[in-house]
Amino acid sequence: MDNDDFLTVTMAKVYTDQGHHNQAVKIYRKLLKKEPGREDLDELLAKAEQKLVETKNKERLVPLFTEWINLVLKHKRLKQLKKLKSKL
Repeated sequence: MDNDDFLTVTMAKVYTDQGHHNQAVKIYRKLLKKEPGREDLDELLAKAEQKLVETKNKERLVPLFTEWINLVLKHKRLKQLKKLKSKL
């Protein structure tokens, strides 16, 4: 994002639509530096920042759910092994 000519609300919305919320936030902040009084940019920045937080929260949940599923499967296998052992 070196060329400020490409830093537009439209570009920020494209980034947001593609899930690149961090890039959108950077653009909105640069646009607000140029035009500090624009309430629409403040609102769009707040929405993009919220999406960024939500995305980060979801990304943290994936490893936890993966670990939980693995533990459930290991527990199930352990129960099956104990059942087999008791039959011996």
